[in-house]
Order: sequence, then structure tokens, then C-alpha cells
Amino acid sequence: MKKVLRIGIAVICMACLIVGYYTYLSRRNATAKADENVELSEVQTIISKNFKNDYPATPRAVVKWYNRIISAYYSEDYDQGQLEKMADQARFLMDDELLAYNPRDTYLASLNLEIQDFKNRSRTIVSATVSDSKEVQYKTVNGYECAFVSTNYFIREGSTYERTYEDFCLRKDKNGNWKILTWRLSSEDKVNGY
Repeated sequence: MKKVLRIGIAVICMACLIVGYYTYLSRRNATAKADENVELSEVQTIISKNFKNDYPATPRAVVKWYNRIISAYYSEDYDQGQLEKMADQARFLMDDELLAYNPRDTYLASLNLEIQDFKNRSRTIVSATVSDSKEVQYKTVNGYECAFVSTNYFIREGSTYERTYEDFCLRKDKNGNWKILTWRLSSEDKVNGY
């Protein structure tokens, strides 16, 4: 009798463990599916990007991320706190020398004015195109490894469209990361014209 009682209790315990395990798995899968269905906004994606652990590997990738950030400045909805976080992300892509000439407070003040000007003029960046990898120029300048990347922006202002061209100069830092040192407006004929 005792043996039958022990076997019965063991069977009941095993059944409870199996049911509990399957319940756990189904809830975990449901939570994972719910997490997959939640899409981050572009602003949330930019803010959540961890550049310390996952820095863009190429000069072109750095400029692409920078373009995503500046495009979000002018076309996405966000609050001032989110704007500051996006600005910090943009600044993370910049060379220390550029940051020294452009302190955070100055950068934010200038950025707020520029964003307001874009809104007042109904301007937005429709698209930003970075030059192909084979068009990136690499040079040594004053002992530093530098890369030159061109971008063209397709901008809408009201009902009119225009293209703007910019050349970026990136410099490799002591950690081997490409950082934006400077950029300048250029004409279509002088893209990559450093």
C-alpha cells in the first residue's frame, strides 16, 4: 500500500512538473513574440544604440549613422530629453578635436535653432545617400589615418526639392574607431574633392 501511495505521489509530482514546464515555455514564447511585435521608433532606435560596445566599423557606416541621427532631428517627433540623447549619440561619432571646438551646450543651442529653422521653412531630409565603399578615399594627413566620405541629401522645402552635397573627413582615433573630424558643403562636381 505504501509503495502504491509513493508511486501515485511521484506520478502526480511529475505531472505537475511537466505541466508547469510547458506553462513556463508557452508564456516565455508569448512574451518573446510580444517583444518581437513591438517596433522601436527611429528616435528610440537611435537612443538605444550602444556605440561603446557596437561602434560602426567603417567610415561609411559612421556617416550612415550620423545621417540617421540628423534625419531624425528634422523629421521625427520627440521631446527635448530625447533630442539631447540623440545629440549625445551624434557627438559620440565625432572626433575629440571637433568636440573641443564645439562644446555640448553650444552644439545643443545651435542644433535647436537649426531644427526650428527647418520647421519654420517646412524643410525635411527626404533621403541621405552615402558614397559607395569603393569611393571612400583613405589618406594619411599629418600622421593620422583619414577617410573622406561624400553624402548627398535630398531635401524637401514646402513643395520644392533640392540636393545638398557634403564631404566628411573622418580620422581614426587611438581605439581604431573612425570619428567625424569635419565636414563641408560641396558641389556635385566636387564630391570627394579633398
